[in-house]
Amino acid sequence: MNDFLTLENQLCFAVYDAGSQFTKLYTKALDSFGLTYPQYLALLALWEKDGLTLKELGDRLNLGTGTLTPMVKRMESNRWLKRERSIQDERKVSITLLPKAVEQKEKIVQKIAAELKLCNIEYEEYEQLMKQLSVLREKLKTYNRP
Repeated sequence: MNDFLTLENQLCFAVYDAGSQFTKLYTKALDSFGLTYPQYLALLALWEKDGLTLKELGDRLNLGTGTLTPMVKRMESNRWLKRERSIQDERKVSITLLPKAVEQKEKIVQKIAAELKLCNIEYEEYEQLMKQLSVLREKLKTYNRP
């Protein structure tokens, strides 16, 4: 039982460390585009469904408005996206992609794919890891629900 209490045997640390390694990988891949990893995640969500509200984007990324708003403002100033306040409800802010985000999508995806390939993660392994993490995430969500 004492072996369980070592750092190396903690699943939470393994997930944390793997997340840190992914952040480093993506930071390296995205640097030439002037994007941060969280900004890339925002682009992914908007490439999937453009025109999300700020709240919807925050829900998708699991980020609060205090973190998301400054990030979105920086992305807007760098011409990746545009914020627009709703005329019907001024509390709602829609986020839409600008041409730069659409035009750079393929280059960004290719750069990240190239970096991932250097990690020697085969497609089948990638799929298997995604399935396992999805199961883990759902178990944790079920546990953490109020």
